[in-house]
Amino acid sequence: MNRHEVIEAARRVVRLEGDAVLKLEPRIGEEFARAVEMLAELKGRAIVTGVGKSGIVARKIASTLTSTGTPAFFLHPVEGVHGDVGMVLRDDLLIVISKSGESDELYELLRVVKRLGVPIICLTGNGKSTLAERSHVALDVAVAEEACPHDLAPTSSTTAALAMGDALAVATLMYKGFTPDDFAMLHPGGALGRRLLRVADVMVTEREKVPALRPDATLREAMLEIAYKRGTVAVVDEERRVVGVVTAGDLTRFADNNEDFFQRRVGEAMNATPKTVTPDTLAAEALFIMEKYGIMALPVRDEANRLAGIVHLHDLMRARVV
Repeated sequence: MNRHEVIEAARRVVRLEGDAVLKLEPRIGEEFARAVEMLAELKGRAIVTGVGKSGIVARKIASTLTSTGTPAFFLHPVEGVHGDVGMVLRDDLLIVISKSGESDELYELLRVVKRLGVPIICLTGNGKSTLAERSHVALDVAVAEEACPHDLAPTSSTTAALAMGDALAVATLMYKGFTPDDFAMLHPGGALGRRLLRVADVMVTEREKVPALRPDATLREAMLEIAYKRGTVAVVDEERRVVGVVTAGDLTRFADNNEDFFQRRVGEAMNATPKTVTPDTLAAEALFIMEKYGIMALPVRDEANRLAGIVHLHDLMRARVV
């Protein structure tokens, strides 16, 4: 097999699997909507099962459901009938993935689950199979041919089942109104969690650590506040509303043009149109503002424009938002 044939073989696989997924779209209808409603209204867990390559797909679908707000776990059908079926409760739901719908390993598990009255959703390539007949909802994931040149190894069929499982998970999260905040709670670690961090998760809130001065404070006081509290001082009124900021750069520029520098007032040197954020601002957005305007820290204000804290570039770096 030469290099050209290798390339063409790989392209054929991608083309066949892509076509298999695209052909699922017109099959998504009332049965699919019913499956989503069953998942969205579920009081227990979604138990996802399958044998062989379908089992691998089932593990991924269970993981996707869990990470998008529908508690789920994978149950191996053989281990299930050897004791693990005890994990299945009456409020649960079973999702079964099988190309043929006739896998012997599934029969005993289905029998036990049916006795419990647990509803069953199946993803199968055979709508007339035993599995489809015993399921409350049967979703069609049939493919015209596998990408395997011998039409044997599960390739197009597993891709189609995986795509249908993802469609179920995403449609269910939308039906339930699952929000980015909900997602962040389930993904506190890793890159996804860091993308969804809020300023509230990283900002400094202890009053004694948040640099703040009144406009009538002296610039000597401002220098000390900057030196001891990391560079940016929020300027607040008597109600602690943010009316400006003063930084080392502001002091330097003011000193170049004014005599009696130490006796002058913060209100004279401050920036009266400061960049600020709220506790609900995404940490990544705060970072973008800092990078765009060359700022090392941002005052955090509440709904009444009162100073709630401060967020520093160093805090974002420690949280690995950078």
